[in-house]
Amino acid sequence: MGWLVSLNSKPSVCCYAMGVLGVAGRRFNRFSLTKYANHRRHSCEYIQKRKLSSNFSKNDSILPVLIIGAGPVGLVLSVLLTKLGVKCAVLERSMTFSKHPQAHFINNRSMEIFRRLDGLAEEIQRCQPPVELWRKFIYCTSLTGSTIGSVDHMQTQDFDQSVSPVSVAHFSQYKLNALLLKQLETNGFSICTHGSLDDRPLREREILMGHNCVSIDATDDFINVTTSFLKEGKQTEKQIPCQFLIGADGAGSTVRNLVGIELRGEKDMQKLVSVHFVSQELGHYLMYEKPGMLFFIFNPGAIGVLVAHDLKQGEFVLQTPFYPPQQNFEDFTSETCKMLILKLVGREVEDINVVDIKPWVMHAEVADKYLACGNRIILAGDAAHRFPPAGGFGMNTGIQDAHNLAWKLSAVMKSIAPMSFLSTYEMERRPIALFNTALSIQNFEAAMAVPAALGLDPTIANSVHQAINNTSISTILPSTLQKTLLNGIFSIGRAQLSDLILNENNPLGSSRLSKVKRIFQEGKSLQLQFPAEDLGFRYCEGALVPEVESPGGRGPEPPGGRRREYIPSADSGSRLPHMNIRVLTQFKTKEATISTLDLISVDKLEFLLIIAPIDSSYRLAHVALTVAKEHKIVVKVCVMWPNGLVDGDARTKTSLAPWENYVDVVEVRSPLSSSSWWDICKMTHRGAILVRPDDHIAWRVKSAVVGDVRQEMKRVFKAIVGS
Repeated sequence: MGWLVSLNSKPSVCCYAMGVLGVAGRRFNRFSLTKYANHRRHSCEYIQKRKLSSNFSKNDSILPVLIIGAGPVGLVLSVLLTKLGVKCAVLERSMTFSKHPQAHFINNRSMEIFRRLDGLAEEIQRCQPPVELWRKFIYCTSLTGSTIGSVDHMQTQDFDQSVSPVSVAHFSQYKLNALLLKQLETNGFSICTHGSLDDRPLREREILMGHNCVSIDATDDFINVTTSFLKEGKQTEKQIPCQFLIGADGAGSTVRNLVGIELRGEKDMQKLVSVHFVSQELGHYLMYEKPGMLFFIFNPGAIGVLVAHDLKQGEFVLQTPFYPPQQNFEDFTSETCKMLILKLVGREVEDINVVDIKPWVMHAEVADKYLACGNRIILAGDAAHRFPPAGGFGMNTGIQDAHNLAWKLSAVMKSIAPMSFLSTYEMERRPIALFNTALSIQNFEAAMAVPAALGLDPTIANSVHQAINNTSISTILPSTLQKTLLNGIFSIGRAQLSDLILNENNPLGSSRLSKVKRIFQEGKSLQLQFPAEDLGFRYCEGALVPEVESPGGRGPEPPGGRRREYIPSADSGSRLPHMNIRVLTQFKTKEATISTLDLISVDKLEFLLIIAPIDSSYRLAHVALTVAKEHKIVVKVCVMWPNGLVDGDARTKTSLAPWENYVDVVEVRSPLSSSSWWDICKMTHRGAILVRPDDHIAWRVKSAVVGDVRQEMKRVFKAIVGS
């Protein structure tokens, strides 16, 4: 009766051992797991009252940034920080990296970030299954039975690079982790066990496996992280001092719990079991007969959602609900799961191999705050927000957290911005998490529409379960009889899916099938919402100069649960619109076409100022470069020449002298549109756009600056970096 849609499922099983290391240094208040239950609130208040110095220590034993969690968010943050010259290391509680597929949908915005990480997006596209094998969601009575309906999520514009230089991807999380680790190893990172450290401190560019964070201490100058690990059969502790601690340690975040940050929202929406299995036979069958990404299966024997991670490799994850205490996780043995899979397949399959079985709980929650201890402790990814997996926003939101945070940490570490600047991370990212939480809940509710139309209202299953637990039944009947009762009621519910009822000749079945058909026709089933929801979000306050005339908020509409058209925007806080361009060098245009997004450096902390080749804009750029230098900010000027009207590099060189940090580019207009760059941005060519290192617009002027240009640019840079 109950079931789940999974695009971003992540088991959340937490088990933390106790322990401590030793390093010289003053200790004040410790957050420890043993004290946490009784002293959480008191400890949190105490540690946040400590006054932490903003003078960053040159002591090599104090790590600038320690990241807890070697999942996609922690690894992406490590790559980005390293590229920006910020020293960091990673602590991971597991001894090995999980091979459970988990999240798998990578949206446009995440792929744009990956595109600039040394060809990571291209490698994902090479390794992922062909799009024809995963573009659909399929609703069926069994994998080999009749199809109730399907949804094709890909549209022509998703491939023509008109709104983004790269398409979405379907690629399992553990495979993404492997590619990120390969990049980190290329950049000098090494994977270590506890024995690799001996008595030396943890160094930059190390990933330390098998270490649990068990307490956090704040001193005047740094954060002490106590870790616990198993050495020669005994729990051993070690202290790792750092200037910044990043909690990227998942939905059950130890860091979040230790510093006492609460989650708000809907908790325990559903308990599920995730079954990872492989079957070449099933993969081969579906590849040729019924290719898809998700399969929603409804029959009298079983109900479940099957994620086809890779049909060629025959790799799948089955998501199925369970209802404790009548049903227990221990009931889901490999043999039981195999029998369940066969019921959903609808025929015998000889080569099913159950690899892993994990329980997890679905939540819809966002942390009260993302920062603690004077902005020294920071949450990112699932540690900061836990979404229902419907729509695939979990991992993608976390990756974009890392992208937002990396350049801000770099700015603070390099004394370009004060410690208070890091508050803009929470200011910008938390509203996005709240929006994506609401959207994920709407997606989950949309996913319930089809089974409800078939007579399987999931809320009834939950109500029956609650009734058994909340009435005298739970005290009178033995647990075995409770289990039999619950399973019997669910079996009666699933009987509505029999061929006798669910057919066009049965009035009830015909009515239900007509309802399902209308749901698909009206687009009211679960949708993959890209690119509008992942490219169209906007920060309305933070490290930017807010739009005066535009209403605040994330976007023009609240979440609607349906795919919307993406409309490029150059409003402050928006992601810079994509347009194909060619770089102009030595009076010649390079043949290679790049995106406007490629103009923003990933290897250095640099803003981008886009102007047209007119005198007033050159003067604005000259002043902006001068003022930026006073703020220790690096700015590169991009001169956008209109299509077919290139006057040459000499004019820019003369107009901006003695500044040399500029690039001339020329528009490459789409065959489908004659719009110029300034048309796309809904601005005149007399305007200007200042872009942050994370591709978001910090400031723009639609036409010429009115008044004193120097005063305006001083106001702009002060508003952005706070100094």
